[in-house]
Amino acid sequence: MILALAGGVGGARLAVGLASVVEPSGLTVVVNTGDDFEHLGLSISPDLDSVMYTMSGRHDNVQGWGVAGDSRRCLNALAELGGETWFQLGDLDLATHLQRTSRLRSGATLSEVTAELYAALGVKHRVVPMSDHRVRTYVQTDVGELAFQDYFVRHRCVPKFNGLRLDGIQTACPSPVFAGALKAPDLSGIIFCPSNPWLSISPICALRDVDTTIRHRKVKSVAVSPIIGGASVKGPLGKMMVERGLPATSVEIARHYQGLIDVLIIDERDAALQPEIEDLGIKAHVMPILMSNAERQIAVARAAVDLTRQS
Repeated sequence: MILALAGGVGGARLAVGLASVVEPSGLTVVVNTGDDFEHLGLSISPDLDSVMYTMSGRHDNVQGWGVAGDSRRCLNALAELGGETWFQLGDLDLATHLQRTSRLRSGATLSEVTAELYAALGVKHRVVPMSDHRVRTYVQTDVGELAFQDYFVRHRCVPKFNGLRLDGIQTACPSPVFAGALKAPDLSGIIFCPSNPWLSISPICALRDVDTTIRHRKVKSVAVSPIIGGASVKGPLGKMMVERGLPATSVEIARHYQGLIDVLIIDERDAALQPEIEDLGIKAHVMPILMSNAERQIAVARAAVDLTRQS
């Protein structure tokens, strides 16, 4: 069984590839929920929804979020009424948040609701939230501490990144399926998707016992770099690294994951970094990693799975 740790866009793309090369019973994808928030009275899980829409073939690849072909009638009406419209919610997307909120208020766990939503959209592979407990990511910036979506969407990542605070992480536990997968006797490999290591993957690893369990793993752990040619493939990662005084390179990704991974898959444009990465005790596997289409998603996924099997 392959265990994959994922955030939004990069995680979603690799999850699609993994679902193409691994049977449903052989894959568990754990998704960051530190980005979750409440907006207009609704419980919104952006990363879970990005993965769900992508795996079900509904993701808007042009816009980069939400449902393809979605309309904005509700949002436009809300604007006329003077409501908050900084977080763009399409009409079809709204149905997801309404159903999630209703089920959570009825007493269902986030894991239960997520399983229901994914099944309703025809996703057969296991995708679970990192935790059923509330964890919220706050970004420390030069204009003060901002809730993640305020930083990411409202402020468009413009403020200088100084660090993170994970509210609720001290008491949060891995979701039941995640906890079980970490200790499953048939666990054959762990894959870190090319999501933001700080914003998306660190909240997952910060959950109780997760970091320690992965560090004491008996299986291979493989990461796909989210950096290509000195820039992040998507999102503010490159900017964040520079603002923290770190070069935006796959070497720094390897250093961040040191002890957690055995192999880092890097792009062919970064092949010259291979010796420096391997000096950290991490094997560097070089190949094209820009997942711009289904063929590339499958190729990267197959390479990651194969690397977990190599001695």
